[in-house]
Amino acid sequence: MNRKVSGAWKLRGLAFAALAAVSMVAQAQAWPAKPVKIIVPYPPGGAVDVVTRKMAQRLSEQTGQSFYVENKAGATGTIGTAQVARAAPDGYMLLANDTTYALLPHIFKALPFDPAKDLQPVAAYVFAPMGVVVKAGGKYKTLADLIAAAKADDKVSYGSGGAGSTPHFASEALGLAAGAHFMHVPFKGAGEATVALLGGTVDFQMASIPGVIGQVKGNKLAVLAVSGSKRLPALAQVPTFAEAGVSGFGVTNFTGLWAPKGTPAEVVERLQKEVSRAMATADMRAYADSIGAEPGYWDAATFRTEVASRTAFWGKVAHGTAFQKQ
Repeated sequence: MNRKVSGAWKLRGLAFAALAAVSMVAQAQAWPAKPVKIIVPYPPGGAVDVVTRKMAQRLSEQTGQSFYVENKAGATGTIGTAQVARAAPDGYMLLANDTTYALLPHIFKALPFDPAKDLQPVAAYVFAPMGVVVKAGGKYKTLADLIAAAKADDKVSYGSGGAGSTPHFASEALGLAAGAHFMHVPFKGAGEATVALLGGTVDFQMASIPGVIGQVKGNKLAVLAVSGSKRLPALAQVPTFAEAGVSGFGVTNFTGLWAPKGTPAEVVERLQKEVSRAMATADMRAYADSIGAEPGYWDAATFRTEVASRTAFWGKVAHGTAFQKQ
């Protein structure tokens, strides 16, 4: 091929590349130009599902484009998460998840995706304290009662939605922080664990407050303590763990959005702005308060740092070294 022809092909290739780049930027600026799917990797009705549907509604109203939730449950959330990790990085398929995302490296020896590289945190927006929940009117009136019983008899039991779930790890973390041992009774889901608690099969449950607030307000369950630095407006009578005698136990359950790696920066920035705008509304703040959660917002940088920090913390819980003095 002569030099003139070769040069022409090179120029044509550069032109195509430039056009592709311009097209990608234009698409990003126009985002969202079509409906946006948010994958919730758990069954309908759970805390992540409920909170995400509320956020999707707000995003739809703010952007004029449809944001909708699709549940893709299975394998502790890894099936739906893997689907998003393999999706086109164009901003039209997102992942909603919670603290469980930071647990995955400590639950599975191998994952069908790299949680640190294949998905990028975009924003987190509702923060639900974890609470120790018992049957209302039962023998445990305070957290101190429960811990004392566990120290005297290691058969004090708790229910969870399964081995490797956030309540499982959070309950073990509480035991490490309090110097007590609890007996784990796994169920197929958090709902079954709550039924077992109501029926007296287990002694307590570590639960995300939004998931049990209805039973608490109905006087069927009682909360002995909640995580976080301050009491919840919806449960003003319930002490924090620090107030109840267990300092340093600050496990909270966040809800947030991830996007496939390579999603245009313009799309990520727009989505962050819309989530921040949503959480600044009286409607979303009142909603968070009503379900026993704390309204708030993490941008992508903060979210990424927090996920890494919590992944490291859960690793220490898995190895029984959390809360040890250095």
